[in-house]
This record gives sequence, C-alpha cells and structure tokens, in this order.
Amino acid sequence: MIDVAGCDASTLNDEEYLKKLLEAGAIFSGATVLKTESHKFSPQGVTAFCLLSESHISIHTWPEDGRAAIDMFTCGDCDSRTGVLLVADGLGGVITANTLAYRCQDMIIPDYYES
Repeated sequence: MIDVAGCDASTLNDEEYLKKLLEAGAIFSGATVLKTESHKFSPQGVTAFCLLSESHISIHTWPEDGRAAIDMFTCGDCDSRTGVLLVADGLGGVITANTLAYRCQDMIIPDYYES
C-alpha cells in the first residue's frame, strides 16, 4: 500500500490514464489482468481497480489535494511492490507512506474447507 502526494491534479483526474497505469503496474508485477473498472467522481477524483487472477490492484485519487492511495494484494509469484511503485512513479508525486503487509499468515482453516 502506497500513499502519494504532490501529484498533478489533471493526472489524478484522468480516468483512462489511471486505468492504463494500473494495468501496466499489474503486468509489470507478473500478475494477470482479468478486468479493469473505474468510476470518475464529480467534480473530481477517480477510483479504479484491476481484477487480477492473483487478487487486485487499485487506486483512489484526490486531485484537489494532489494525493492518491494505491494498493495491490496478490498471491503466488507476483511482486506487488514493483507494481505499486510503477503506478506511483506514473503519478509524478512523492511517496509519503509505503506499507508491505503479509495477509492470512498462520491462518487456521476450518475442517469444512478441507473436503
């Protein structure tokens, strides 16, 4: 998960560019893009995500503040860190937060999932 600040407002409000940027980040990380969706808010801001075979990558933007939040959750051999860093670089701002989280570690699986 990465937070980016100091981005150009027009870049953060460009829905098509952000979709292509997410797809590039996903592919660069080694993921397989299944579908890309987005929504442009009025008067500004975009939320976009790519559904991946391995999970998802998403972005939420606040052009009025020059900020964006990017996250990517994957399984398998993908390198989600490289994916979100490519997206952050494409926004032209400065990374203000960078968090790597391991999910479902030591997860207990109930018996009914083992059949």
